[in-house]
Amino acid sequence: MNFDLGEFVRLAFQPTGAFVGGLAITIYAAIIAQLLGVGLGIVAALGGRSRNRLVRSIAGFYVWIFRGTPVLVQILLLYSGLPVLLGIDLFPRLYELGPIEIRGNVIAGILALGLNEGAYMSEIVRAGILSVDPGQTEAAKSLGMTPRKTMSRIVLPQALRVIIPPLGNEFNNMLKTTSLLSVIGVSELLRVAIDRYSVTFRPFEPLLAACVYYILLTTIWGFVQARIERRLGVGQAGSTPSEPGFFSRFTGFGRGGPDVPANPGLLGGH
Repeated sequence: MNFDLGEFVRLAFQPTGAFVGGLAITIYAAIIAQLLGVGLGIVAALGGRSRNRLVRSIAGFYVWIFRGTPVLVQILLLYSGLPVLLGIDLFPRLYELGPIEIRGNVIAGILALGLNEGAYMSEIVRAGILSVDPGQTEAAKSLGMTPRKTMSRIVLPQALRVIIPPLGNEFNNMLKTTSLLSVIGVSELLRVAIDRYSVTFRPFEPLLAACVYYILLTTIWGFVQARIERRLGVGQAGSTPSEPGFFSRFTGFGRGGPDVPANPGLLGGH
């Protein structure tokens, strides 16, 4: 077996500047894309409940398109196809925002991931809204609250308890989905690993080192998500002494049986 342990240890535990830079791009691309997706998801979910038929149709079409096509195809269409179709260089090599310089392919990748995530978040938000007792809305109306205030002050805060768990799972998935940006030349973790083995002709060591970083990121986020859920009291109402803890939920070990979500429609898996 031709495995260079020293090369793996160096890349995984003494990372080069390229690996550190790739890790940074992976993190901030995932965060910005997820925030964009949450915003678009809320807008699309509210649009889907609008009384205006045109608004409902637009929201439904958006969700249909982005849930029905692969995210990799969407990234390539946005970065490579759309500029050719429009005849405009939408994503120049470098954007200069004052002292900050951002590459055009990074912006295109974040935008594509955010648009895709918005379609999935729309269904999660919709499910969260539907989980709120309609009597809450009726009570708000009886107090003279406008539909906008009812949604922002009464419905959405209560829907958060249902939205937070699948939202956390979506961000966990987003941290790994950023690897798809390597196809448009974004120097995230996977791209850095590919560049490394194209020089050393050793693919296993850099790819395994990249896996270490992905596992580290998702594990850290798993603890953060568990803390957020505890802070918001998610799931406390229906919890039992035998309910699996965070370690069991995250790793799959120590369970009495398979997880059966209360509402499978909330998962929004890609």
